[in-house]
Amino acid sequence: MGKEAAKRRLADNEAVATATMLRGSPQKLNLVAASIRGMKVEKALATLTFSPRRSAIDVKKCLQSAIANAENNHNLDVDSLVVAEATVGKALVMKRFRARARGRVGKIMKPFSRLRIVVREVEEQA
Repeated sequence: MGKEAAKRRLADNEAVATATMLRGSPQKLNLVAASIRGMKVEKALATLTFSPRRSAIDVKKCLQSAIANAENNHNLDVDSLVVAEATVGKALVMKRFRARARGRVGKIMKPFSRLRIVVREVEEQA
C-alpha cells in the first residue's frame, strides 16, 4: 500500500544542500554565490573562507553540507566535486517601521533569502 517513492530529481553524480531563512537580501547573497559557481569545491571553500562578506559564512556552511551529502548519502568522491549550481531566491520580508517627523513612518524591510547548492562529480580529463 502507500504511494510510490518520488523519482530523484538530480543525476546520480549530483548532491544538493539547501539553506533557508538566511538573514540578508538575495542580491547580496547572490554576489557571493556567483563567485563560487563552476569552481572545484576545495577552491570554493578557500574563496569563501577568506571572503570579507558576511554572507560568505552562510554560503560556506551550505557548501560543506552539500559536500557531506555527496560523500555520505551518494558515495561520491570529494576530490572530484565541482559546484554545478548555486541559486539564490527570496524568502519572507519582515516589515518594521520607525517613527519619523510630523507623524509619518519610515519603512524598514528586513529580507530573508534561501540558497540551493548542487555539487557534481566530474571525471578527470587527461
